[in-house]
Amino acid sequence: MILSLGLIGLMAGVIYIFIPHDDSEPDLQRVDYRVELLTARRAASYPVAAPEGLPSAWKATSVRYDGSEFDAWHLGFQAPDGQYVAVEQSTQRPAVFIDTASQGARQTKTAERIGDRTWQRYEGDHYDALVLEDKGSTTVVTGTGSFGTLVKMAQALKTS
Repeated sequence: MILSLGLIGLMAGVIYIFIPHDDSEPDLQRVDYRVELLTARRAASYPVAAPEGLPSAWKATSVRYDGSEFDAWHLGFQAPDGQYVAVEQSTQRPAVFIDTASQGARQTKTAERIGDRTWQRYEGDHYDALVLEDKGSTTVVTGTGSFGTLVKMAQALKTS
């Protein structure tokens, strides 16, 4: 029995050494979000935001619009430093939406002046966020990126 176990262990080692394997993170595919953005902008009851002028190092990785659930808009990116940044918008009640979009981040006393608008900072265990509450909708820029990265995304957002 011990000899069999040794033989199995030896074979497993040989297989591990000679079978190619890649332990690195898979490369995320870039998505083209232009069609979904146009659809969302026509259908949503609020001005839908998307970044303009970001360098190509920012890679769009996910997009969706759900008009049946609070006109929910989502656009996810991999930032140049490899961190995740998302733009989330919805007509859902702000407290519920912010909690969901930011994965439970808590409001701080710090605000960011970006352009002519004031965004509220939220800090969390998983995601940090910048939140802009408008009349009829809420915009959340959130993710694992630093606040500097979140600010860059918020600065790039345009609604038309």
